[in-house]
Amino acid sequence: MELAILNTSGKETGRKVNLNDSIFGIEPNDHAIYLDTKQYLANQRQGTHSSKGKGDLSGSTRKIKRQKGTGTARAGSIKNPLFRGGARVFGPKPRDYSIKLNKKVKQLARRSALSYKASTNNIIVLEDFSFEAPKTKEIIKLGNNLNITNKKSVFVLPEQNNNIYLSTRNVYGVEVVIASELSTYRIMKASTLILVESAVDVLQATFEN
Repeated sequence: MELAILNTSGKETGRKVNLNDSIFGIEPNDHAIYLDTKQYLANQRQGTHSSKGKGDLSGSTRKIKRQKGTGTARAGSIKNPLFRGGARVFGPKPRDYSIKLNKKVKQLARRSALSYKASTNNIIVLEDFSFEAPKTKEIIKLGNNLNITNKKSVFVLPEQNNNIYLSTRNVYGVEVVIASELSTYRIMKASTLILVESAVDVLQATFEN
């Protein structure tokens, strides 16, 4: 699959890049995408939520009223969950939400996601660029030139670039990620995937291994 390389003005440079069909042209596997996305979101959870059971509360354990003859329900402790300030029944406790997923399934998921973007023409290859200093207006101008304004987009860079990252930080819907860390979730979440030219080789080398 060949795509034209655009410059920062949104015009074709006359050069093209060849995208590997084994990465950008496979039959997508929806279940693999689901599993990888589920794992990504689960791994974002800290799992530090906690509530107090009867054994965690401070307070007397004496029986607060006699068993019978009061005309109300029997109660054995002030820490009863039915009382205000009482314990919580089956409340959340700290836990680990992380999910294990085989490496080959993750690779299949990311290839499937990239193939979806390629088949719907939502991949743009942009020539290498950089900013001398972080400037939000430069990213907004670039978005206007590429017709991706008000769209969720992900810029895929070959390596970390702080000036580009800081320039996009305050722009809604725009993310920056290096090629080796591109996840299925980010690919599917984006309306448009912008691959910087030198990131294509890094991306293809990453997903071929």
